[in-house]
Amino acid sequence: MSIADKQLDFFLLIPCYKDFEGLILSLKSVLYHSDRFQVIVVDDGSPDPITRDAIRSVTNIDCSIIVLRNETNEGITSALNKGLQWIESNGNAKYIARLDCGDICDANRFVRQVDYMNTHADTTLLGSWCIFQTKDASLNYLYKTPVDHERIKRAMHIRNVFIHPTVIFRASALQKVSRYPTTFQYAEDYAFFWELIKLGRSHILNEFLVICAIDNKGISLKNRHKQLNIRAKIIARYGTNLLLKIAGILRVKVLHIVPNQLALRLKKLTTL
Repeated sequence: MSIADKQLDFFLLIPCYKDFEGLILSLKSVLYHSDRFQVIVVDDGSPDPITRDAIRSVTNIDCSIIVLRNETNEGITSALNKGLQWIESNGNAKYIARLDCGDICDANRFVRQVDYMNTHADTTLLGSWCIFQTKDASLNYLYKTPVDHERIKRAMHIRNVFIHPTVIFRASALQKVSRYPTTFQYAEDYAFFWELIKLGRSHILNEFLVICAIDNKGISLKNRHKQLNIRAKIIARYGTNLLLKIAGILRVKVLHIVPNQLALRLKKLTTL
């Protein structure tokens, strides 16, 4: 039976733009049964196109890999949606997991997440705690969040509880939430997660299952103030508790006056 003829446990969706080294680093950290998942890499217009042969030439990965490509750099939302569109048209897996280039998975990440989703049929979205770390490890901090659904819903008014590269969600959710929203650039994941937690229960494993790279030149830091503005709009759009909505929007306004580097340092003491 070929991989196309059986249901997989999950697709691993990874967008990539000019970071082949980070992509390889991330893929080398993925450990799971090679015949039960498939990697979907979306090359978002990298000058040197990414190919399966190029990936396999520097890794020992023996799982199935699909490489999709945008001919020009269209941004992460477009890249993610291209991957989801392919999955909807061609996919046959129970779950969709995320990872970003440069992020490193704990060896047990996918075993733990798939097992939880298999035994909690009412859970639509699952994440984990993570460690944020610079490439040279000069700065790192632990990202810990509420873990149960009701507390997650309350906390989502204040911050994005789910860190994108830690999540896995049910592929069946694409029947109702088919794409990352294009109207919330730089915070498309925050809005997407709000949509998912409306469909079913959410949970976060209280284990540090991913090391997320801090990139001072990355999208989030370069566009931090734009992202904060969008976060406020998302809280106003999706929030269900008036007092928590007000608190969340006020918090965003305060964060506007905190410089980027100071914000990173403060995160060692409290998650912003």
